[in-house]
Amino acid sequence: MGDHSDDHPAKPESTSEVEAKAGQTVLQKFEDPGLPPHRPRLADTNPRAAKRAERQVVVLFLISVLGTLLFFFAYFGVHLDQSIGALRLQNMLLGLGTAFAMLGIGTGIVHWAKSLMPDHEVTEERHELRSEADRRDAVEIVETIAEESGIKRRPLIRNTLIGAIALAPLPAIVMFRDLDLNPDVNKLRHTMWKEGTRLVKDPTGTPIKAADVTIGSAFHVIPDGLNELEEGKLNEKAKAVVLLMRLNPDELHPSPGREGWGYNGIVAYSKICTHVGCPVALYEQQTHHLLCPCHQSTFDLTQECKVIFGPAKRPLPQLPITVDSEGYLVAQSDFHEPVGPSYWERG
Repeated sequence: MGDHSDDHPAKPESTSEVEAKAGQTVLQKFEDPGLPPHRPRLADTNPRAAKRAERQVVVLFLISVLGTLLFFFAYFGVHLDQSIGALRLQNMLLGLGTAFAMLGIGTGIVHWAKSLMPDHEVTEERHELRSEADRRDAVEIVETIAEESGIKRRPLIRNTLIGAIALAPLPAIVMFRDLDLNPDVNKLRHTMWKEGTRLVKDPTGTPIKAADVTIGSAFHVIPDGLNELEEGKLNEKAKAVVLLMRLNPDELHPSPGREGWGYNGIVAYSKICTHVGCPVALYEQQTHHLLCPCHQSTFDLTQECKVIFGPAKRPLPQLPITVDSEGYLVAQSDFHEPVGPSYWERG
């Protein structure tokens, strides 16, 4: 009889053991190269270059200060008259001032960090701060960062940075404060429309007869007398401008009490979108939809401008209209609800 061996087949290695051996093999083949050698910048070796970089950072912070001052000049110094040019000039200067104010701070800090602050790469093990000694080390690290940044020994950078940061929020504070300078919110509820005010074309001011409005047409309309205003013309127009359209009367579905707000299929609705106040300027003749180009809020003209798509939360306010003895379209009254976006008073 042959010999019987007591050997047993080798036990297969587990997945974790295989991965551990593979990892050890990789460590034997590839050593940790460590951090690359530090390459000094020009500002690290040349005091004149460091001084030049410091002046550049200061100039960037001063640009931020000048941007804030430009904003205030545009906000308080540009007189808004009846021309659209003054409004465009103010908006341009406001935008440039805000851009330079923010850009100056951002680019100044980036240039400061890249040219003057230490750029040595370091690594350390992360651990929880549990002991008092660890907390002291953390405080020491913060103090070291402040020292290495040069903020203590470069007072010109520090002072201009403080000035730029202190001035930067002021435009926003001033604008938000001005929102509440006039506590009479009822002025937002009323427009120039009143009983008997004629509907005239924008911008010519030509009165509109009912016979001039054909089915499918649309008119941009303002109240008669708006163009003659010497002050506040733009503000009044922003509230009072409407769209005038004519549909087949059978396609309209007025709610009870509003059957007489139109005339032979002619209806007028506020042009100011109830989302954020953009002008609703697109009329789809086939679907009878009004479209706001800003955020695509869509209103159904056959259902009293009910919102059928988009972020707007309420219909466009309707202006009740009729005709006078000469056949011209006139308003029956002002809007029965505030125009434009919803605000806190509406609840």
